[in-house]
Amino acid sequence: MALASSPRRRDLPLCLLLLLSILALPSLTWQASVLGERSLDALSSDAISLLVSTPDPVKNIDPTNPTSHLSKILIPRPPDTENSTIVRNYIISTLRALKWDVEEDSFIGETPYGSKNFTNVIATKDPSAGRRVVLAAHFDSKFFATYPQNQFVGATDSAAPCAMMLDLAEALDPLLDARKQRLEDGLEDDEDVADTTLQLLFFDGEEAFKDWTATDSVYGARHLAERWSTSYISPHTKRRLLRPSETEISTVEHLILLDLLGAPHPLIRSAFLDTAWLFDAMISAERRLFDTGSFAYGDDEGSSLTSFFLPRREGDGNYGYIEDDHVPFLRKGVSVLHIIASPFPRVWHTLGDDASALDIPTMRRWNLILRVFMAEYLGLQPETKAPRSDDGQAHQSVAHSELVSTFAVMEWSWRLTLSSPVTFDQ
Repeated sequence: MALASSPRRRDLPLCLLLLLSILALPSLTWQASVLGERSLDALSSDAISLLVSTPDPVKNIDPTNPTSHLSKILIPRPPDTENSTIVRNYIISTLRALKWDVEEDSFIGETPYGSKNFTNVIATKDPSAGRRVVLAAHFDSKFFATYPQNQFVGATDSAAPCAMMLDLAEALDPLLDARKQRLEDGLEDDEDVADTTLQLLFFDGEEAFKDWTATDSVYGARHLAERWSTSYISPHTKRRLLRPSETEISTVEHLILLDLLGAPHPLIRSAFLDTAWLFDAMISAERRLFDTGSFAYGDDEGSSLTSFFLPRREGDGNYGYIEDDHVPFLRKGVSVLHIIASPFPRVWHTLGDDASALDIPTMRRWNLILRVFMAEYLGLQPETKAPRSDDGQAHQSVAHSELVSTFAVMEWSWRLTLSSPVTFDQ
């Protein structure tokens, strides 16, 4: 073979061969394990104003608009039905239109009514990122065997949360594109945060077919948590090298689960101490949005604020969890922020959980809170200054790129000459 017959390659010292092999890698930066608790950089008032206005935070969650995301989801959609397929395909087409990577996780589960087909939808903005924050909700509606209960549409449970997630994808998509470009150009200050992508997870089969038990509930979540915990990631498939022991589930930074949202006057509690700081960050986002007048809508001038969140008190422990899609992941060590109204909406699991149970100002506020909170979590910065109309900016950018490339070549040449490797108060 050519490689074996090359005397020049054989004569090189082993340490230099190793150095050349390492230097030949395009990017040798190891993925940090978990970012954990950290300070989130607060967006400026101007940046918040941009997120509030673009896109329109009402159009995607308006049940009177037949083209809104909410209207497309707000139909009876139990697992393994034609309507379930219609809703799933709508979610998929919406995210693929944004050029997100979309996976359909299909499987067969055993239910009290026999075998059923389930499909989770997993949408990832940047599959090459080494870690991800997962925002999730279930898209199925509860199964009822007889009429008229089988017309249940689950507006708060969880059509509205799914529509909010699609709204978030549209709002943050250009910011995520811009951040990825800055990361690839070497212009991001914090590469660990910048290498964290947003993943949207739409669970199938959250609802029990009969009575909620360990085997008749969260079908999609149980399947996916098990699959991810046993799926090892090849270290070279991501932008930065991963440890050989990394699984799909170990690269989830946080799972943020939305459920039973959209009705007026929700009350959200902090369930887990390890994500209490994220709960506080969401409260902070809500407060700053109020301070900038962003909650003014229609006849409501936004002059007073009744928070969606129950503030934590010093000494609070784990609140205890409500059974939901997060539990299989929690049991496998994933850090969870559970955003669920407690007490449940009064229309829970009744035919009254339809469009009439939803409140547009409430859903609009949720859209804005999610936009600001997730933008700050991911280190996204809306562009608040108009670009220059002359060519100065472009020339400066090109000059900078050429300078970076020149220094990269100089560094490469230099290395080859070496013989050894070198809180917010509410």
